[in-house]
Amino acid sequence: MESLKIEKTLNTPFVHLDPDTGKLEIKGRSVPENPLEFYTPINDWLERFKAQAAERVLSLDVELEYFNTSSSKCLLDVFKKIAQLKASGAAVEINWWCEEFDDDMIEAGKDYQDLLENITFNIRIIAEQ
Repeated sequence: MESLKIEKTLNTPFVHLDPDTGKLEIKGRSVPENPLEFYTPINDWLERFKAQAAERVLSLDVELEYFNTSSSKCLLDVFKKIAQLKASGAAVEINWWCEEFDDDMIEAGKDYQDLLENITFNIRIIAEQ
């Protein structure tokens, strides 16, 4: 299975999904003009990965500086796909990275954490330097 890599733009995050390492990354800003169009390849990749998910370790790092309401629904869909991978036998975790004084992103992470009780969802704080 091939990895998926989407380069960052002004309105979309960097995405890298690597089947060999089980490392997934979504980083940047998510305000795409058409969020469904942007997030569909990610969900499709995760669906294909499900066939080899058994006994795999999968770690998703999400580090967004900002995302809009329509992206929030698409992100939840991605997180639900990750939960399905767990049901297929993978050990999964989601790391929600946010800066220590970004109360909005911390709160968003807590909201996702509450919605996804059956998987490991870590809120990771990036300390200001």
